[in-house]
Amino acid sequence: MAVGMQDSLLSKFLRLFYSFLFPGLIICGILCFCLFVVLWRIRATLRKMTLSEYRNKKNQMVIAFFHPYCNAGGGGERVLWCALRALQKKYHEATYVVYTGDEDVTGEQILDDAFRRFNIKLVHPVKFVFLRKRYLVEASLYPHFTLLGQSLGSILLGWEALWKCRPDVYIDSMGYAFTLPLFKYLGDCKVGCYVHYPTISTDMLSVVRNQNAAFNNATFITRNFLLSKVKLFYYYLFALIYGLVGSCSDVVMVNSSWTLNHILSLWKVHSCCRIVYPPCDVKTFLDIPLHEKQTASEAMVVSVGQFRPEKNHALQIRAFAKLLEKMVTEHPPSLKLILIGGCRNRDDEHRVNQLKKLCEDLGVQEYVEFQINIPFEEFKYYLSRATIGLHTMWNEHFGIGVVECMAAGTVILAHNSGGPKLDIVVPYEGNKTGFLAENEEDYAETMAHILCMSPEKRLQIRKNARQSVSRFSDQEFEVRFLSSVTKLFPN
Repeated sequence: MAVGMQDSLLSKFLRLFYSFLFPGLIICGILCFCLFVVLWRIRATLRKMTLSEYRNKKNQMVIAFFHPYCNAGGGGERVLWCALRALQKKYHEATYVVYTGDEDVTGEQILDDAFRRFNIKLVHPVKFVFLRKRYLVEASLYPHFTLLGQSLGSILLGWEALWKCRPDVYIDSMGYAFTLPLFKYLGDCKVGCYVHYPTISTDMLSVVRNQNAAFNNATFITRNFLLSKVKLFYYYLFALIYGLVGSCSDVVMVNSSWTLNHILSLWKVHSCCRIVYPPCDVKTFLDIPLHEKQTASEAMVVSVGQFRPEKNHALQIRAFAKLLEKMVTEHPPSLKLILIGGCRNRDDEHRVNQLKKLCEDLGVQEYVEFQINIPFEEFKYYLSRATIGLHTMWNEHFGIGVVECMAAGTVILAHNSGGPKLDIVVPYEGNKTGFLAENEEDYAETMAHILCMSPEKRLQIRKNARQSVSRFSDQEFEVRFLSSVTKLFPN
C-alpha cells in the first residue's frame, strides 16, 4: 500500500515536471533571444557613436589603456607609460587614450608626475577619460567576497569607460580581466592585456585548502572547517569564471615566469601568451658608484614598494628590529631602514600609520624612516646610499623594486618565492647576484651576514647583480612589447 502511494506521488510529480518543462524552455528561449537583441542593439549603438573629440583625423585609430590608478606611482604605472611611449614611437599617427579614475588631478599633472617619478616623457599627447565610478573597484567597498565584488565593479567601471570612448584597440594594463569581454564583444575592439598578478591563483587556492591564515584569508575562516570549504568552493567557481573572461583576450602579456604559469593554468591561452618583463630604468642607476660608503654599523637598508598589505612591510620592520638587537650586542649601531613607496588612497595612508605604530611598539622608530610619493631624484639618492635592498612580499609577481635596487648597486635581499626567485635573483654566469629569505629570523640573520661580509665580497655581488639586470631594461621591454601587440593592429 505504502509502495503504491509512493509510485503514485512520483508519477504525479513527473507529470507536473513535464507539464512545466516545455513552457519553461520556451520562456528561457525568449529571454535569451531578448538578451541577444538588447546586446546586439547596444553593440550597434556603440559602433555608431562618434569619437570626434578623440580622433584628430577621420579614420584615425584610437588606442586605449584601462588604468584606473594611473597616477599611483608604482611599478604597474611604469609599465603603462613605457608601453604608451613605445606605441607612440611606432604608431605615431594614432590617438592615445587612458581611462583613469584620478579625478583630483588634471591630465597635465598626471604626465608631470610620470616624468617626476619615472623620468618618462611621452613623445605625443595623451587624452584622459576620467571615470567617476572608480570607487566600485575599491577593496574597502567589499569587506566580504572582495574578489567577486571588485570584479563585478570593474565591469560597471569598464562600461562607463566604453560608453565615454569606444576605442579600436583596448589594452587592460592593470589586471581587470572582467572588462575584456565587454570591450571585445560589445565594443567590437581588439583587446589585449598585460597581467602583473592574476586576480586569483593556485597558490591562493592552496592557502584556503590548507586553512592557512594570510592577509586574504582571515583567521576566523581558517579555524572553521565549514567556512573554509565554502570559501574554497567560492574560489574555485571564481577561478573558472576568471579563466573564461581572460581567454577572451587576443594578446596576453605577463611579467614573469611565475605569472605565466598561473595564467596558462587558468586562462588556457598558450597560443597568444608570452613573458614581457616590465621595464626597469636600469640605465638611470648605472652612474651610481659601487664603492662602499658606510661601515657596517652605519649602513642603510632601503625597501622599495607601494604600501599595500601584500608587500608585508611589517615583516621588514620586525626583521630590522631583530637585526638591531644582534648588532647592539657588538657595538651601538646607527643603522637606518628607509621605507620608500607610494600611497594610492586612504587605506594605504592608514596602513602607513599602523606601520609607524609598529615601529613605536618595537622601539625602533628612531631607526626607521618613511618616504612616501617622493620624486625620482630623491628615490635615486636613497638607493645610491643604501647597502642592502630589502623585499618581503610572498609570491611577488615580478619585483621592479628588486631590479632597481640591484641596478643601483645594493646587495638585494628578497623573498624566496615568485618573480625574485624565478627570474631576478638568479645566478649570473654562475655567480651570486643576491640573497633570498622567507621569515623574520632568516631576514635578520641574512642582513647581519651581508653587513659582516668584506667590502670586496659585497662589491663582487653588486657587480654581478648590476650586469644581470640589463635584460630588464626599457629598451628590452619596448622590443618585446611591440612584438607581442603586433596582431592587435592592422598590417
